[in-house]
Amino acid sequence: MSALMILLVLCACTVSTYASNYKESEKVPIYVNKVGPYFNPQETYHYYTLPVCVPDKIEHRSLTLGEVLDGDRMAVSLYEIKFRESFDRKVLCTKSMTNENMEAIKEAVEDLYYFEFVYDDLPIRGFIGHLEEGSFLPHRHKTFLWSHLHFHFEYNGDQVISANVSTKGMSPLSLDDLEPPYKVTYTYSAKWTPTKVRYADRNIKKQVFFPKSLEIHWLSIINSVVLVCLLLGFVMLILLRVLRNDFARYNLTDDESEDIDQDDFGWKIISTDVFRYPPHKSILSAVLGNGSQFLALSVFIIILAILGMFNVHRHHAMNSAAILLYAFTCCISGFVSCNFFVKLGGRNWVWNIILTSCLFSLPFFVVWSFVNTVAFIYSSTQALPFTTILLILTIWLLVGFPLTVLGGILGKNMASGFDAPCRTKNIAREIPAAPWYRSLPIHMAIGGFLPFSAISVELYYIFANVWGREPYTLYGILLVVFFILISVTACISIALTYFQLSTEDYRWWWRSVFSSGSTSLFVFGYALFYYYKRSHMYGVLQTVEFFGYTMLGCYVFFLMLGSVSFFASLTFVRYIYRNLKMD
Repeated sequence: MSALMILLVLCACTVSTYASNYKESEKVPIYVNKVGPYFNPQETYHYYTLPVCVPDKIEHRSLTLGEVLDGDRMAVSLYEIKFRESFDRKVLCTKSMTNENMEAIKEAVEDLYYFEFVYDDLPIRGFIGHLEEGSFLPHRHKTFLWSHLHFHFEYNGDQVISANVSTKGMSPLSLDDLEPPYKVTYTYSAKWTPTKVRYADRNIKKQVFFPKSLEIHWLSIINSVVLVCLLLGFVMLILLRVLRNDFARYNLTDDESEDIDQDDFGWKIISTDVFRYPPHKSILSAVLGNGSQFLALSVFIIILAILGMFNVHRHHAMNSAAILLYAFTCCISGFVSCNFFVKLGGRNWVWNIILTSCLFSLPFFVVWSFVNTVAFIYSSTQALPFTTILLILTIWLLVGFPLTVLGGILGKNMASGFDAPCRTKNIAREIPAAPWYRSLPIHMAIGGFLPFSAISVELYYIFANVWGREPYTLYGILLVVFFILISVTACISIALTYFQLSTEDYRWWWRSVFSSGSTSLFVFGYALFYYYKRSHMYGVLQTVEFFGYTMLGCYVFFLMLGSVSFFASLTFVRYIYRNLKMD
């Protein structure tokens, strides 16, 4: 059953790649899709919500899962365009508008609404109208509607290569000069020209509506790499030198240490407590399992993007692939979580598997439900249909959750003892008071800021791609920055753990998670700055979507970097106590 479901999902998520061949004068359907404010990319509505030419019976095109997730809602239009048949002017319809219709179209023009059509799987984008403002006194504010659209197509043999739209040959219609009863005549024209571009290369053609791809920011990346390498080098050199001195002092022979009371201070004195199991070990194991899954998921997605398996101009394939990859990588979270939980002496491994599967999916469902409800209230196409919700839920129930259980059972069966280098006493040692600069908030500030500084430059381009109109294609650089982030997180975590153990505080388990997991707080702080200072987003719908999904992204950062930090600290603690000479 699961194999059949996976096959059906793969078929549904695959974007059509076969070439469509047409005969001359054969009608090629053009679909209207969505409209929305240009600077609010996530706020989209069905094209027919505007007072435009609407057929008597609206027929929708069947969509893939990726298209639905991208907010597409394609419907058959009234445009009649035949392959390789050019014409100057055709009347689409004459639309009679009420006062409410006129206010709606004016508001759309003022909000810089754009539309998207689809012709032979090629997106066609243009603006609804034109806003003209100028002068202070008297102030000029005029709205114009592009009532005529000129379509330009390129073909190679019997295949469509490119499609775009312009307002060539017609002046915009002034909406302010119209008087009741309002009547607008929509017209269109088409022109076909031959090209030598192959069908396989048609998606490589530059997009003229949205901004060009980002230029490679080598200077910023090189600067970040140099600073990070220097930071890592200094941290490692200082830490190695301090550790060498500690080992030399702690591993003295009895004759050499007669006059030295070496057990009165330092991290050696807590050797019988440092491997004392932490509280809430089931939650800790679930955090590590989910963090490991997102770590693997991030690497998989970046590598697939580098290999060119995602179309950067449309997010359909990436949305579908992300869902499938998340479902398939659930086995990683189950394995890591249950394996570590059993190593810590946990017995109720069934509850641990359930907790692991819900640790991210449950908060995601709560946030998504709220965002989807707001989108539904605003009649946005970002609100997923009920059938799509059932499909995604089915993927999780038939693929994600079973793989989590399977990974958990495998992890439980492969778990061995914790293998601590030091024995642990039954009675816990009293922890001395530490200065304020070694407290958890200070460790979180340091452990979060340094990894954030390594990705702050790249973070702008990612936000501009996800919440803006700038396509991101620098996946090779993204992979480099990702590994830099992991390296910085690991090194800072090791350094902070050493400083904590030096104050004879053995409660490093959870602190190592929070120290670098706090990078998510800095990312959220940057999100606030981006929203209010760098973006043009506005409105309830866009605000709810931005902060809802940004909080989920920051939560993923916490799980992923917290897991990296913990495993780095665990490796470090094992190393120093394994090389310590015990009495």
